Amino acid sequence: MDKPLYFSDAYRKEFDAVVTAVDGTNVVLDQTAFYATGGGQPNDTGKLVCNGKEYKVIDVKKSEHGVVHVIAEHGLTVGNQVQGVIDWDRRYRFMRMHTAAHVLAATVNKLTGALVGGKQLELDKSRIDFTIEQFDQEAIQRFADEANKAIAAGAQVTTSVMPRDEALRIPGMVKLIERMPPNIPELRIVEIKGVDIQACGGTHLQEIKEIGTIKVLKAENKGKGHRRMYYSVE
Repeated sequence: MDKPLYFSDAYRKEFDAVVTAVDGTNVVLDQTAFYATGGGQPNDTGKLVCNGKEYKVIDVKKSEHGVVHVIAEHGLTVGNQVQGVIDWDRRYRFMRMHTAAHVLAATVNKLTGALVGGKQLELDKSRIDFTIEQFDQEAIQRFADEANKAIAAGAQVTTSVMPRDEALRIPGMVKLIERMPPNIPELRIVEIKGVDIQACGGTHLQEIKEIGTIKVLKAENKGKGHRRMYYSVE
C-alpha cells in the first residue's frame, strides 16, 4: 500500500478500495484514508461498505502487512471492492486536538525552551508533557494565552516531504525529548506558517483558526523537570 490518503488530504471522508488480505475480522486494503493508532493519536473509526452491506470499523492498527482495519463481523473476502467511510466527527476532533498540540508545543518551546516529553490525544481531553521546572498557574495561563493569540491570528498548515538529513538541519524541527523521527530516508513535515515546523505523521487542520480556543484543564507535576498539561479545544 502506498502512503495513506490522509497524508495529502486529511479532510477526505470517503474513498474506494479493494480488499487485499483478510484474517478473520482483520482486513487490509490496497489504499486507505483511515488513521492507524500511533504518535499519541488514536485510530479512526467508521465503516466499510460492500454490496450494500456495512461493516463497522472498530479499530485501525499498523502491521508489517500494512494498515489493518478491524471490523465488527466477518464477511469480507480478498478482491471485494469496498467504500470506506470515516467517522468524520471523531476525525475532525482529533485534527483540532493534534494541531492544538503543535501550537502549544511551539509556544512553550519559544517561551521557555522546553521540549515535549510525550502526548496523548483523546476526544474530551488531551495531554502534553513538557521538560520544564516551573509550571505554576500563572505560567500555564500565559502559555494558553499566547497559543490562543496565535490561533486567533490564523496561519496556514501545510505538509511536505523532505530528505531526513535536510529536515533535521532545520532549527526547531525536533521538539521531542526522548526520540527522533523514524529512521527513514524521507520525513513528512508539517508546517504552521510562522508558528511551528516539525516531522509528524498525524492528521491536521488546514488553518489553525479551526482549532477554536485551547482551554487548559489542569496541570500535574510528574517528577523533576516533567510537567503535564491537560487541555481541550472549544
